[in-house]
Amino acid sequence: MRDIWTAGPEASGESYVAMRAGFRWDVPATFNFGSDVIDRWAQERDGPALIWRNAAGAARTLTYSDMATETNRLGNVLRAHGIAAGDRVLVMLPRIPEWMTALVGALKIGAVPIPCIEMLTPRDIEYRVRNSGAKAVICRAEQADKFVAVTGEVPVRIAIGGEAGSPADWLDWSRALAAAAETLEAAVVRADDPAIMYYTSGSTGHPKGVLHAARALYAWRVSAMYWLDLRPGERIWCTADTGWSKAGTSILFGPLSCGAASFFYDGPFVPSERLKLLAEHGVTVYCAPATELFRLVDENIAAYDLSALRRVVSSGEAMNPVVAGRWEAATGLRVDEAYGQTETLMTVLNYPGEPVKYGAMGRPSPGSELAVIDEAGRRLAQGEEGALALLTPNPQMMLGYWQDEARTAAAHVEGPEGRWYLTGDRASFDADGYLWYRGRADDVINSAGYRIGPLEVENALLEHAAVQACAVVGSPDTERGEIVKAFVVLRAGHAPSDALARELQDHVKHVTAPYKYPRAVAFIAALPLTATGKIKRRDLRDQEYAKADAAP
Repeated sequence: MRDIWTAGPEASGESYVAMRAGFRWDVPATFNFGSDVIDRWAQERDGPALIWRNAAGAARTLTYSDMATETNRLGNVLRAHGIAAGDRVLVMLPRIPEWMTALVGALKIGAVPIPCIEMLTPRDIEYRVRNSGAKAVICRAEQADKFVAVTGEVPVRIAIGGEAGSPADWLDWSRALAAAAETLEAAVVRADDPAIMYYTSGSTGHPKGVLHAARALYAWRVSAMYWLDLRPGERIWCTADTGWSKAGTSILFGPLSCGAASFFYDGPFVPSERLKLLAEHGVTVYCAPATELFRLVDENIAAYDLSALRRVVSSGEAMNPVVAGRWEAATGLRVDEAYGQTETLMTVLNYPGEPVKYGAMGRPSPGSELAVIDEAGRRLAQGEEGALALLTPNPQMMLGYWQDEARTAAAHVEGPEGRWYLTGDRASFDADGYLWYRGRADDVINSAGYRIGPLEVENALLEHAAVQACAVVGSPDTERGEIVKAFVVLRAGHAPSDALARELQDHVKHVTAPYKYPRAVAFIAALPLTATGKIKRRDLRDQEYAKADAAP
């Protein structure tokens, strides 16, 4: 495997075929991202690691040596309060520098950070804390009230900022770190030791805890080298939210493994502001979801100096070929898509210097064996549609779903070549080895890069007094890929109306994370059910896609 100190595939001139043929995994027996990456860069080639700005004009830059010191301090604070290797630390922070410090500081002592977005409701937090058994939480002071129900269950609570200071019984981040030592003996973390956990929505039940090992944090640099094509000293702006695995790989683990600097912006999405910031900060690699690029191509891109920008990539949702073409026409830069999941991260890539086919997912990443298989785990021929699967073992692959062996086992199938992980997506290969996405095998909704489980939204709707039954599906949307659409059967005494639809939308925003609310609500007399009484979401989803296909 290419060392982190060297340039990517474009600079080396490797073709895709040579890349795949020559690649070998070389995962070390132990790997601590904090000491083996952050501290190493700080000692051998210091430079900016994080360049932060917010909408109010505040700015901060952290070098690798700054990051090494700050994460040592936090590691000492956590240890002093009883947090040990393997303990889970829930980190619920927005796009602020402390997010990166919190994750790396926890990793340095062998603890397992759980990144979360601030949009989580108290109920969401309660589930995550109790399911994970988290022993520490780090959040902003103004978010502390969300933890009231579980305060007695989390012994270490650290709050950041707040005009009135930290809440009672919470440690103040600034004071605690200022009093802590700057040196730290990092934990020895074995390759298969748990390292980080993300919660991701499924088609049924509560969100799943996806547990990754230290080897994954090492292996995820592959996409930074071969897809992002990052080099030491470059600047990348990945706009993913902090609770998503994509933020981990393309803001933290990938870029910093390559010695690059991550640009981090805490502010609302304003298309013209995006372009202005790209120009002002000399961003060289821009990573954005298709939804974002969809908005940017309508701006006067020529008015901004994007001369430093050399690479644009997208993931999290299917890239619209028309939008990609418009972006390339406006900037001279193509959009190279990648495909991955929280369980595996990026396993299908489009590579610099190699042909791109807009609409295709790309080709398998070095070190990852993907195939389109049938129900028996046998490879299907070129052009045949089937289940997209990843051959295991693979160091990028999760350890499993947290405390759910049955679900972990159900995500795999044994075939003639070995054990395959089923992505839940369907695809086919073309003659050139490119994968083409053919849809989900389950009901998860992918809206603007957010994965939303229908049951979470349905459960929220069912708490409303007017709702007798409901089903939630993804409905195709030009801008967001899919939107959440709710089909609602009303109780007696309630009549369909636009006002009631808005009331239901507001209700969901308050019960669960706001991004999950149904952007469309349809009132129907009855839901389609199977013979055993299960909701046939697929029928409703197919109906939505059929309407979109029939539209002029």
